[in-house]
Amino acid sequence: MMWRGSYNLTAKKSKLTGSQIHHWVWAYYKCRMRWCPSSVLHLLRCVRLRSYTKRGRSRLPLWIREIWAYMSVLVRSLYFNSLTDSDVVFDSVFEPVFWTVDYVTRWFGTVFVCLVVILTSSIVVIAYVVLLPLVLNTYSPVWIAWHVCYGHWNLIMIAFHYYKAAMTSPGSPPTEKNDSPFVAVCKKCIMPKPARTHHCGICNRCILKMDHHCPWLNNCVGHFNHRYFFSFCLFMTLGCVYCSISGRKLFLDAYNALERFKHLDMDKPGVPVTGMGLLIGLLPPGQTNYQTPAPPYTFKDKMIHKSIIYMWVLTSTVGVALGALTLWHAVLISRGETSIERHINGKETKRMAKRGKVYKNPYNYGRLNNWKIFFGVEKRSHWVTRVLLPSGHNPHGDGLTWDIFPVKKDLIPV
Repeated sequence: MMWRGSYNLTAKKSKLTGSQIHHWVWAYYKCRMRWCPSSVLHLLRCVRLRSYTKRGRSRLPLWIREIWAYMSVLVRSLYFNSLTDSDVVFDSVFEPVFWTVDYVTRWFGTVFVCLVVILTSSIVVIAYVVLLPLVLNTYSPVWIAWHVCYGHWNLIMIAFHYYKAAMTSPGSPPTEKNDSPFVAVCKKCIMPKPARTHHCGICNRCILKMDHHCPWLNNCVGHFNHRYFFSFCLFMTLGCVYCSISGRKLFLDAYNALERFKHLDMDKPGVPVTGMGLLIGLLPPGQTNYQTPAPPYTFKDKMIHKSIIYMWVLTSTVGVALGALTLWHAVLISRGETSIERHINGKETKRMAKRGKVYKNPYNYGRLNNWKIFFGVEKRSHWVTRVLLPSGHNPHGDGLTWDIFPVKKDLIPV
């Protein structure tokens, strides 16, 4: 009665009846319990804490719990926010696959580098031990000078550019605070990314003007070693083509010689002589087999022919495969783009075409200018000293800032 009387007193002051006030108060508390049920939330927190305590006492191995937690994070990342798209879903689902590939590639990088050194060294040894004596004994002085000069120049260019491409850092954005412009934030490094910068999962860092990660170098190809990589591919292709063309006749002679050796090996070393042969005196007394003469070749001759065949097959195969790769990178350099940018520009071209617009690569300065910037050619003599001779000069620019949409003139007048 006291409680209802208080409502009646309030009703008189507010000109509302007791039933009306009771209705509004009940609706208020009902709404509060529905949207902010503090007591219910407190109960749920207690139950959740209790379940976590029991879960902590579970006997599951640590590695199973870590895998489960990792998979939970992957699943939650699929609906993390409204910006989730197909790329985010793809990266999240295939993250374990990417991690495995990156780890295997990182480990095999050293193996690939050793393989390149071993194969190249084997060709060099064959050239000095087998081919050079043949050249000195059979060719004219003019051809001897040509082969010696060109072969050593090509070898020096291959060794220099491979070493520089493998040992030179491709370049990374600065980690300290700076005023350099950036176009995005890396979701892996959580660091600002300048234009043309991409993250390498194998190197686990962002690379300036990244082209790709090369397992044969065990290094990324980026702004500061892109020229070394292309020059190595170019001169290695030239060297393989040179060995393949100049050694074609030697390869055919060696192959025919091995075929003759096989036929000689198939002949029996002795023919038994019996019956009338012994009576007519075909063999000396006490000898029952007719000995055939020794084969007209030695083990050294056989190994020389096999070495020539090995060299020709290897250089021809590598020349075709590496030549196609070199030609593809030459096309990209002429267009002023990297391998990654080729994919991005292709998508942008299709997207702009749907809107009736034409996409233009902002870093395409024209074919000749692209090659000048790539090789760092600043005057005419640099075509010889920086392209045809070993040179360790730095590339054009710092890799952090780029001129876009230049006017139609030579950036480097040569």
